[in-house]
Amino acid sequence: MSEFPDYLTVDYTDGEGESPDEYPSIEHKIKKALEVVETGLREYENPAVMWTGGKDSTLTLYFVKEVVEQYDELEMPATVFIDHFQHFDELIEFAERWADRWDVELMYARNDDVGSYVDEHGLEPGDNIPVENLSEHNQHHIRNILEYEEDTFPFLLDTYVGNHLLKTVALNDTLESEGIDGIISGIRWDDRVQPILQFMEADVWDAFWYFVVPETVDAYPDDGYVPQGFDDLPNDLTHEDIPVSPKYFAGFRSLGSEISTDKSAEEPAWLQDMANTTERAGRAQDKEDLMQRLRDLGYM
Repeated sequence: MSEFPDYLTVDYTDGEGESPDEYPSIEHKIKKALEVVETGLREYENPAVMWTGGKDSTLTLYFVKEVVEQYDELEMPATVFIDHFQHFDELIEFAERWADRWDVELMYARNDDVGSYVDEHGLEPGDNIPVENLSEHNQHHIRNILEYEEDTFPFLLDTYVGNHLLKTVALNDTLESEGIDGIISGIRWDDRVQPILQFMEADVWDAFWYFVVPETVDAYPDDGYVPQGFDDLPNDLTHEDIPVSPKYFAGFRSLGSEISTDKSAEEPAWLQDMANTTERAGRAQDKEDLMQRLRDLGYM
């Protein structure tokens, strides 16, 4: 994935230097997202959608669905869900439920070598894993790529070694084994297709409550409705009827891992002070520095 396939004619300077302000309304942002998705689906031979079950990637998946339904010649790509073994249970349930309802192939990217060791020894998050007990492939990443010299590392997602093995290695191995040549990802504002760069956090929620949910859920008001609390859903709808994780209703704004992510406030995510608070305030404090180092190694 370090080089672009020869058959691509994608203009990767499209949008360069722009900001969300260049798109004055939610309709403009959605139009741009659909254009980017269509380009990606037409240009790549075997693309996939990165899906975490979170709001950004779910919105992106919805846009992909919309484009595929509009053009008969386009096929729905598979979705890749990185299972790092420390998800909220509700997130897995949410992803499987909506993969079924939206009729998309859900493909799990897992580091089975680490996962098997954890299961076999009954490890809990934070327990140590001996480097020598892992496969040569994982040891190569630990010793030669990360240059990690300790004999063990903690089974935690928000650590340098843990995140690299459970996310980066799991993803890259899956991309290689499945022959995936393009990734459609839900990154807001490289060889990847990023349809929602022009969205701010508040834009994502506007898109959900005024477009995605009304168009996806039959009983939802056509003109949209913004829930004001955990159980504030119209027309006797339940959380299982809505393509929005219940964790967002409960006050989470980011759904990293069950171990390292806390709710940001008591009110639903879309009612919180998004302008003056950080979206990932509930995550481990060194998360952003960690993720920058991991992106340098190939994770998004």
